[in-house]
Amino acid sequence: MSPTYAASLVTLGILPSLVWLSFYLKKDCHPEPKYLLTKAFLMGIIISPLAILLQLGFSEGVGYFFDRASDPLQQGTPAFFLWSSFVEEFLKFFAVYLIVVRSPEFDEPVDGMIYMISAALGFAAIENVLVMFNLISDGAGTALNTLALRFVGATLLHALASGLTGYFLAMSWFFQEHKKKLIIFGLIMATLFHAAFNMLIASAQESANPVIGLVYTTFMLIILAFLVSILFDKIKEWHIHSINSLMSKV
Repeated sequence: MSPTYAASLVTLGILPSLVWLSFYLKKDCHPEPKYLLTKAFLMGIIISPLAILLQLGFSEGVGYFFDRASDPLQQGTPAFFLWSSFVEEFLKFFAVYLIVVRSPEFDEPVDGMIYMISAALGFAAIENVLVMFNLISDGAGTALNTLALRFVGATLLHALASGLTGYFLAMSWFFQEHKKKLIIFGLIMATLFHAAFNMLIASAQESANPVIGLVYTTFMLIILAFLVSILFDKIKEWHIHSINSLMSKV
């Protein structure tokens, strides 16, 4: 494979994430520094190998103590989907916590949602790149069709699930005494949505009628996208209200 061809596949793999990122950045009335958004995006890419190691490593470790039939974390089981989803959602949050949360640029509650989505889309980008390289041997048409499905599926799911975590991170701005509880709850909600999506996709692939699974996952993403959009507006309202309350006391 020539370097130019490989670069084309990488570009195509990253493109869906960049499209969604540009969409969600418009939700921020006060644009964030490009260098920090880039760091969050790249951090999402960097942590992806760690996610794979934790997902499979822990699963294999638990499986060592069980036979295959009774292994609770065998790939394809609900427990494995929950574990793998939690690992990804936690690592995306951890990436944002490391490089953004303690930065002076983190100066608005809505930033929590923006940076979580940025890191999530970086994570999704590397997944899409790997998919392109894995499927290109089956033909460009197969690879591009899969990428198109991931654009409105897995890539968006990553952004929306982490957007949920970002909302509760943003809420902790107002309720510092409950910060840990809010973040944990956000991670749980993101994990449940992520795991449910993955289980529906897996079920659809094994089903005689995969269209039904596609309908369910599409419906789920529409609901989640609508919810995240509302949460963006709610956080902005909370912030404006808190500023007005503070000003009235001056």
